[in-house]
Amino acid sequence: MLAGWGIQAVNAHLSAYFSGMKPRIHILTLGVSDLDRARRFYRQGLGWSESRHSSPTIAFFHMDGGLVLALYALHALAEDAGMPLPSGADSGAPVSPAGEHAFGGHTVAQNVGSEAEVRETIQRAIAAGGRMLVQPETVFWGGFRGYFADPDGHPWEVAYNPGWPIDPSGALSAE
Repeated sequence: MLAGWGIQAVNAHLSAYFSGMKPRIHILTLGVSDLDRARRFYRQGLGWSESRHSSPTIAFFHMDGGLVLALYALHALAEDAGMPLPSGADSGAPVSPAGEHAFGGHTVAQNVGSEAEVRETIQRAIAAGGRMLVQPETVFWGGFRGYFADPDGHPWEVAYNPGWPIDPSGALSAE
C-alpha cells in the first residue's frame, strides 16, 4: 500500500494511524433484566465457560479472538454509564422525553494501558463530537474509567484495569 510513497508521506500516514483511539473493542456488556437467567442461558444453553473474573453481580465470558462478553443488571449498567433508562425499560424507546439518548442496554468498552490514556482517549472523543457521560474516575474494582457517547448516543467505556493487562497484539490478557 505504501509503495512509491516518499518517506515524509509514509511517516505522516503512520503518525495519523497510530494517534488517537485504536480501532478495537475488548468488552461488550449486555444489560440484562435477570442475571441468573442470563448466566444459565450462556453457560447451560450455549455451553460457554464463565470466567474466574465473574462475581455475583457480573458475568464474563471470554470469546475467541480476545473479546469479552459481559452480562450486568440493566439498571446497574445504565447507572454505571451515567445514562437514563427509557420509561418501561423493555419498551425499546431509543430516546428519553427530553430528547437525550436513553440507555439501550449495552455499552462498548475498550481497555487502555494507563489512567492518562483513559483521559486522553475520552478527551479526543469529546473533541471529535462525542458527549461526556461519566468523567474519568477511580472505581471500586481497582481501575480507572470514564464513559462517552458517540454522536449516535452509543455509550463507550474507556478503562484502565491493572488486573487485565493488554498484550502486544492489543488483546486483553484477562484469563
